Amino acid sequence: MEPDSDLLCLDKQFCFSLYSASLAVTKAYKPLLAKIGLTYPQYLVMLVLWQQDDILVKDIGEALFLDSGTLTPLLKRMENAALISRQRDTADERQVRITLTPDGKALKEAARAIPVQLMCASGQSKDTLMQLRSQLVQIRNDLNTQL
Repeated sequence: MEPDSDLLCLDKQFCFSLYSASLAVTKAYKPLLAKIGLTYPQYLVMLVLWQQDDILVKDIGEALFLDSGTLTPLLKRMENAALISRQRDTADERQVRITLTPDGKALKEAARAIPVQLMCASGQSKDTLMQLRSQLVQIRNDLNTQL
C-alpha cells in the first residue's frame, strides 16, 4: 500500500465531512422551518432581507453565493407566498429589487428562536459553533481566492 493511498479514503476527506455535516444541518432545520412555512433556501434569503430590506437580486446572490438562475425561481415562489415583492429597479430596469411584504417582516419574529434551537440540537456551545463558523468562512474565502 502506498503511503498516501489512505488520502483517498472517504472517511479522511475534509470535503465529505463538510458535505455530510451540511446535509445534517439542513435536515435539522427542515422541521423548524416547516413550522413557519419556509424551506432552507428561502430561510437564507429571508435572513439577508431581514438584515437589509429593499435590495437587488444580485446583492442577495452575492450574499448567498448563488446565481440569478438559482435565485429567480426561489424568489418567484416566495413572492407567490406573499413574503416578498419583486419590482424592476427604477434606476436600472435590468435589475430586480426585492422588498419584504408585511407578512415577510412579521415572519422574523417567528424565526427568532430557530438559531438557538439548532444550536441545542447540535449539542455544541455557542463559542464552539462561532469558532467553527470562523474557520469555515476562512476556508471558503481562501478557496474562493484560488478560483
